[in-house]
Amino acid sequence: MKIVMAQINTLVGDIKGNTQRILDVCVDQSALGVDMVVFPELTLTGYPPEDLLLRQHTTDLTAAALERLCHDLPDGLAVVVGYPRRQGGLLFNSAGVLYNGAVVAEYDKQCLPNYQVFDEKRYFEAGADTCVITIKGLPIGLTICEDIWHPHPAANAAAAGAQLLINLNASPFHRGKQSERTAQVSALARTHQLPILYVNQVGGQDELVFDGGSFVVDARGDVQHRATEFAEVMLSVEIETSPQLRVAAGAVATPLDELDAVWQALVLGMRDYVDKNGFPGVVLGLSGGIDSAVTLAVAVDALGPERVEAVMMPFRYTASMSIEDAAEQANTQGVAFSNRSIEPLYEAFMTTLAPAFEGLEPNITEENLQARCRGVLLMSISNKKNLLVLTTGNKSELAVGYSTLYGDMAGGFDVLKDCPKMLVYALARYRNTLGQCIPERVISRPPSAELAPDQKDEDSLPPYEVLDQIIEHYVERDASRDDMIAAGFSPEDVQRVVRLIDLNEYKRRQAPVGVRISPRAFGRDRRYPITWAWRSPQ
Repeated sequence: MKIVMAQINTLVGDIKGNTQRILDVCVDQSALGVDMVVFPELTLTGYPPEDLLLRQHTTDLTAAALERLCHDLPDGLAVVVGYPRRQGGLLFNSAGVLYNGAVVAEYDKQCLPNYQVFDEKRYFEAGADTCVITIKGLPIGLTICEDIWHPHPAANAAAAGAQLLINLNASPFHRGKQSERTAQVSALARTHQLPILYVNQVGGQDELVFDGGSFVVDARGDVQHRATEFAEVMLSVEIETSPQLRVAAGAVATPLDELDAVWQALVLGMRDYVDKNGFPGVVLGLSGGIDSAVTLAVAVDALGPERVEAVMMPFRYTASMSIEDAAEQANTQGVAFSNRSIEPLYEAFMTTLAPAFEGLEPNITEENLQARCRGVLLMSISNKKNLLVLTTGNKSELAVGYSTLYGDMAGGFDVLKDCPKMLVYALARYRNTLGQCIPERVISRPPSAELAPDQKDEDSLPPYEVLDQIIEHYVERDASRDDMIAAGFSPEDVQRVVRLIDLNEYKRRQAPVGVRISPRAFGRDRRYPITWAWRSPQ
């Protein structure tokens, strides 16, 4: 039996387009003699459809799409596809088996995730029944995504006679996720002596990136096939059913190392956000610093230099090396580049504000005004040319509020939003191994916002090596102050950083969307109130 795992990139809400994509794949694979094509979770709607699921129109369109598939799919080809299914006033996350003009079996997801980025209990009812269907003499059990992380769905399928288990997924990427999946599925296969096909979708959807990496393990839990990550792939698998069931060995793509995987996640996340939302290109402020340098490199890899515009916006505190390094990188990467001083804008604002500022000493207001002048320039270019503004803040800055509302936070997409500062440096060095594009001086110089004379980030923050670790403990691990102090961090640093993280939720609520690459990113992952008793001991 020849099965193709269709690791495809869908568009949320484009039920007509997703249906056509399914048909195109199936027609092509049928012509190659394939017996079954398996698509990811909720392929018809794309994942996650979120509150689109609350609209009756969505499930009406899905039902119509299923009818079209049944009518137009090639005869003799079995197709497994995911979709939302309304039954008796309840909504289920389902997988259907389509064969010779009919839906011959349906399975409803039993284990609904409701943690991290998942909200499935908001929309779906949990299924209760096992589904084992025989196709071309082979009893096949169906499960969906979260089911594979719990023991009973696979156990029940094995008990019902399944000799092969198929698991449909929309599993988002974070660092280390691929090894976690492989270990879980391999252990389950060994427990039940059952080969498992794990098919995952690929593509960017707002802050989520789906990395694909579909794979097959045999009954011993050994990986026999693995698809390339971060790309659409038709992974062909042969199942020998006689004299005994055996998964024929095939191509096993080497899993990406961490930096390579993160880079590809950032590139795919940006490309799909820009393209799926219909922007012709992007514009960003190129400051000569590390964050904007890495953002530019990601943008060029994602979109090509012809779709990227960079603007240097110097002020009296901007170092000459910043101007030189920005120009050098723009030239190296072949993007449109301009140098537009913010001095005239700043002076005009200060003249207008002089009566309001009379008798008051200069403070952070003047620094923030510089950032807001730059935001006005970039947003104006965006409006005029219909370009998406890329902001360049990283997770470390976003955590502690080291950014300016309506200034450097003004924009539509922040690709580094979930990347701590030390990871940004590692990504810069990694990208230069693929082809030198970021000047070495940008990587080696001390980081500075250049909003005041001789300013350095460490004037306002702990060293990033320390800051990033405290942020990881507090944000990603939910560690308490006492936990962190016991781990060796100074009480002063812990108290200061925790206070800043708690205080700046209001800023993060107004930050642009960005790619999620950690187990807990700011945004849909971490839902803290803005107004709460953060001063209380924790």
